[in-house]
Amino acid sequence: MTMLQQTSRTFYIPISRLEAELKEAVTSGYLCMRAIDEIEDHEHLDDAIKIDLLRGIQHCLTLERPIEETEQFLTPHKAVLPEVSFRLPEWAGLSPSGAEEIVLRYTAKMAGEMADWVEHKWAICTEADLDRYTYSVAGMVGEMLSELWLWFDGSTSDRQKAIAFGRGLQAVNILRNRKEDLERGVDFFPDGWEFKDMIKYTRRNLKEADAYIAELKKGPAVEFCKIPLALAKATVKLIAAGGNKLTRDAVLKIVGKIGG
Repeated sequence: MTMLQQTSRTFYIPISRLEAELKEAVTSGYLCMRAIDEIEDHEHLDDAIKIDLLRGIQHCLTLERPIEETEQFLTPHKAVLPEVSFRLPEWAGLSPSGAEEIVLRYTAKMAGEMADWVEHKWAICTEADLDRYTYSVAGMVGEMLSELWLWFDGSTSDRQKAIAFGRGLQAVNILRNRKEDLERGVDFFPDGWEFKDMIKYTRRNLKEADAYIAELKKGPAVEFCKIPLALAKATVKLIAAGGNKLTRDAVLKIVGKIGG
């Protein structure tokens, strides 16, 4: 939970409120995917090394002893990896029986797709490219969570709307990090798009997230999803008005309105 708090202000609060077994599964899945994302997004690693690491992790996670194989693979790279990435085997091992297969399968899938994006220099020319990217980095998280809800208490959900939920959250990040991304030579806006176009894309996906939550049965999945969605909506509203990042007080106020 300490690592989770260090790596995600948005997800720490809703994850910390989950029931014990589900908390372990979601924490495991989130940190494994965060480990992948930190490799893909690393400012000081050569692209060739990123690709080798990501494809190596993808392969190890499909083997008979995936956690042990991944640990052996990552050990020689400890000095160059952020802590959250190096400890990926530890995060994978947090998953309760039954949830581990879900977490490992989606982590392997994300590692493979992130390697593809690095290899192709994050080339996003069309909205279809943007859809593929936001799926790879965030829509897939929503898809994984849908499977975890089903595993935990039988909650069924619309996978496409779950993916849209993830896409919407990632689009908020793209808007918020626009300046920094351009400074490092990466442009996630499709050709010809302006801020208003990305805001429209973001709001369309967040509207699908509203529908996703409305269809979930009452329980931990609903309570989990409300907080990141509310924070995303508030951030989009702030960005549209010329701001960038919610203050800590604003975050606490939003969380307080939802669940205290």
